[in-house]
Amino acid sequence: MAKLIYAEEAKAELLAAARYYENCKPGLGQAFLLEAATAIDVIVARPHRWRKIKGRFRRYLLRQFPYGIIYAVDGEEVFVAAVMHQKRKPEYWQDR
Repeated sequence: MAKLIYAEEAKAELLAAARYYENCKPGLGQAFLLEAATAIDVIVARPHRWRKIKGRFRRYLLRQFPYGIIYAVDGEEVFVAAVMHQKRKPEYWQDR
């Protein structure tokens, strides 16, 4: 199984999105975190499954929320660069 590494910005994006959804409706933030955690588990189990979108980076789209997890695979490591909203500044994460 691959080792998981998060960019600090990706962690912050994940928590900010969860707070936003929780403020919209109690329990929704927790649902977002659960879906993101499930996505990360799937990515770590099969990191090469999703197509590359830019250079070495790949994207996994969440099903219930308009977010994608941007990650790169380097040997036995999975680097999560961003947890990005699909409708906002799509390439802001590229310097990570």
